[in-house]
Amino acid sequence: MLPDYNEFKRRADTVHAQIASACTRAGRHPADVELLAVTKTHPAAAADYAARYGLRAVGENRVQEAVEKQPHCTARIQWELIGHLQSNKAKLAAAHFDRVQSVDSEKLLNHLDTAATALGKTLGVLLQINAGRDPAKFGAEIEDAPRLLEHALTKPHLRIDGFMTIAPLSDDPAVAARTFAALRELRDDLAARFGVPLRELSMGMSGDLEAAILAGSTQVRVGTALYGTR
Repeated sequence: MLPDYNEFKRRADTVHAQIASACTRAGRHPADVELLAVTKTHPAAAADYAARYGLRAVGENRVQEAVEKQPHCTARIQWELIGHLQSNKAKLAAAHFDRVQSVDSEKLLNHLDTAATALGKTLGVLLQINAGRDPAKFGAEIEDAPRLLEHALTKPHLRIDGFMTIAPLSDDPAVAARTFAALRELRDDLAARFGVPLRELSMGMSGDLEAAILAGSTQVRVGTALYGTR
């Protein structure tokens, strides 16, 4: 059940305090880390809460769920797709999202660029990398990232903002820390090699956002800590 707005605000304030604390430890400014409210499985009001609180965007895992939810939102807010995207839904995703974070293949890049071209828009994307080498996670392998980025940069209607990863599930905090450090190192290397900023590092969720921020995350994706379980 969705909490009322006052409870959401209290939780969001708590998450922002956690972000600020991690930034202090990392010697970073809290404004450099964005909170993305993950509204999957929650009603449209969850996105309205995020907008009312002042967040720029919300994250959704499934294209169809977002498409059904968006007409019922009363507030203006951007939508980011953070779940796995199949090529046959690329056209729908390009039409309904401001950014797609889960781009992990040249085929998907081709489909999204074609769709964005037809829409007359430039679509922001993040390249999803399986930085933790977890067989249960989607994402391109680290070794394939240079070729994937090179292909992405040829797409005129895609804006390549950076990278996204999901840490493997583990009771050992060092696993997430290693995953996030690996993506940061990859980003730094490829930004220098290709001469592009690749500013965005979308990494870290409710349970591991501190490790992500210490490693250089610019966006943490938080759902449960804001909205509770559904």
